[in-house]
Amino acid sequence: MLSLFYQFLDTFAFLVLASTGLAVIFGMMGVINLAHGEFIMVGAYATAFSAAAGVPLILAIGVGTLAAGIFGVILERLVIRHLYHRLLDSIVATFAISLIITQGTLIILGPTAPAIGTPLGSVTFGGQSFSVYRIVLAGMAIGLLALMYWFFMYTRYGVYARATIQNPSMAAALGVHTRRLYMVTFGFGAALAGLTGGLYAPTMSLEPLIGTDFIVQAFVTVVVGGGNILIGLPPAAALLAVIQSSLTAWQGQLIGQVGLLVAVILVIRILPQGISGLLRGRNV
Repeated sequence: MLSLFYQFLDTFAFLVLASTGLAVIFGMMGVINLAHGEFIMVGAYATAFSAAAGVPLILAIGVGTLAAGIFGVILERLVIRHLYHRLLDSIVATFAISLIITQGTLIILGPTAPAIGTPLGSVTFGGQSFSVYRIVLAGMAIGLLALMYWFFMYTRYGVYARATIQNPSMAAALGVHTRRLYMVTFGFGAALAGLTGGLYAPTMSLEPLIGTDFIVQAFVTVVVGGGNILIGLPPAAALLAVIQSSLTAWQGQLIGQVGLLVAVILVIRILPQGISGLLRGRNV
């Protein structure tokens, strides 16, 4: 049971951290960002190269977060700002950006990045070994959800953001600079993706395609949650983590992945608007 709980925490952390940035961009802006995995890769690469240059890991993760955020702002100003309310065009454009980033990284930086050893070691309990860093990641995921709640509910930016989500025209008429808000939001979502890349950089081999390790789980979590980062994402991540970790412990990783996708199909068939749509219908 302890091993299963640890696996649940690990999966829950992965789903939350991988999907938070995507939920911010999709939930607030309606942009389906197929380059989300590449923002994670930018964060991981910036973290790896910073750590290799002698920067402490915590600061290196901050460098990765900042690099992805700046990169997101640049892309928003150059490309994304012209594609709001053009869903299919934004899908094609972000897919093209994804390919450009991946292949450009491969050409310029090569097939691999400097490796970072997983810090903090492990603990043994009940005859089983558990990575301390993975437990820290679970704590980071829970802390990030709490921070997002505070940020969107109790800050001026959060008020403006929620107003813009509900009625962009009315928010603009009341003096909210919606185009600037969109730019900040896209950069914020990209920075969250970079944070994810930085946090997971010590746990994997880094190469230009690492974004694919995150993108599917990120999208299915956001879809099941309904795109609402406050009321949809946490229960969606918890539900999918229970399903995947249970099936993985029972029959292995492949069955866990298959079970995750089957669960997503069933949920969106029953709840087309996701969990957040169900909760909003009950005035939660």
